[in-house]
Amino acid sequence: MRIAEITAYQVRIPLKKEIKHASHARTSTDSLVIACRLDSGVVGWGEGLPREYVTGETVDQAWQLLTEIDWRAHCGGPLNSLADAVLMVSACPPRRPRDDERGCFGNSLRCAIELSVLDAVCRELQAPFSAVTSTTPETFAIRQGVNSVQYSAAFTAMRPWKQRALALLVRLAGFHQVKVKVGVAGVDDAALLRRIRAWLGTGIDLRIDANEAWSCENLLARVADLRPLSITSVEQPVPHADVDGLARVRPQLGVPIMLDESLCCEADARRAIERGTCDLFNLRLSKCGGFVATLRLAALAHRAGLGYQLGCQVGETGILSAAGRHFATSVAGIRYLEGSYDRFLVRERLTSEDLTWGLGGRAPALNGPGLGVSIDSAALQRVTVRQERFTL
Repeated sequence: MRIAEITAYQVRIPLKKEIKHASHARTSTDSLVIACRLDSGVVGWGEGLPREYVTGETVDQAWQLLTEIDWRAHCGGPLNSLADAVLMVSACPPRRPRDDERGCFGNSLRCAIELSVLDAVCRELQAPFSAVTSTTPETFAIRQGVNSVQYSAAFTAMRPWKQRALALLVRLAGFHQVKVKVGVAGVDDAALLRRIRAWLGTGIDLRIDANEAWSCENLLARVADLRPLSITSVEQPVPHADVDGLARVRPQLGVPIMLDESLCCEADARRAIERGTCDLFNLRLSKCGGFVATLRLAALAHRAGLGYQLGCQVGETGILSAAGRHFATSVAGIRYLEGSYDRFLVRERLTSEDLTWGLGGRAPALNGPGLGVSIDSAALQRVTVRQERFTL
């Protein structure tokens, strides 16, 4: 079993509505889709979403890294097992720039390449993608196998009447967890949370995400107004440049801190653990460099006694939705689960299958070979901006 060909696509995915938070607003997203064809003809698929304000790379920079890879040297060897494939993708470029002190530049491309290779190998072996979890040694203490999972709902910046309608739907549908975006300019966060809590009732877990909108100097005051509403965590309250200051504020805050933009790679995770800046990691496959790297971060958090959630990035298509589903059904201890918004968010999900969660956020495990999804080639062509093929 060998890799015969890699085909890369830059795609522009239109969203069904504008998604706005304190750091960014978007109506579409530029993503990377990778197809890996084995010498048997089996094809696997991967996806990554470059975010300059998260891991540093633009889609153009990620594409440049892609063209610089010596595919034959790094991915041309034989693959005798899934374990071989895991080792290959763990060592695969793109190269890291000298000024990439954190080690996360290019993580979206790493994710897309890794998912495509592992999907192809799992399909060839007739194994579900979740088998990668049991093939990764670090995951021994956090492995599980469940038949279904439950996602949480999210409130982004929107008009109050839409928030009320969404809150009623969330409550009637039976969701257990909700995340609310805060820190948006011109919005009274305390009033916003009071309204949502009143609409949701007291039985739903409510957490907030500030997307770097606050500072270590005003964080205590910001959270003091919200703590009576029983929030269970505050995500990325300050910019990454100020994250070390959370070690001083955290003992006084009274609410667990989750890192997101400041948690993109192993170096970030070890720094957070050593300096005591958080209680939870927000793990996202694309920003963390792929499935295997994210598994290792979850295992690292578990060993350090920290919690973790599996998050998602705005504009993920069915490829990343499927990968996230396999992660969620094979990894234990996930505090909160986000993703699979396909039908509600993207105009082109790229997969024939609709992986959107159902009533109450519940969704079944995917048991087919590989990611368990098939690509809608017509949809892929509709959104492709550029394409390049690399023969090994």
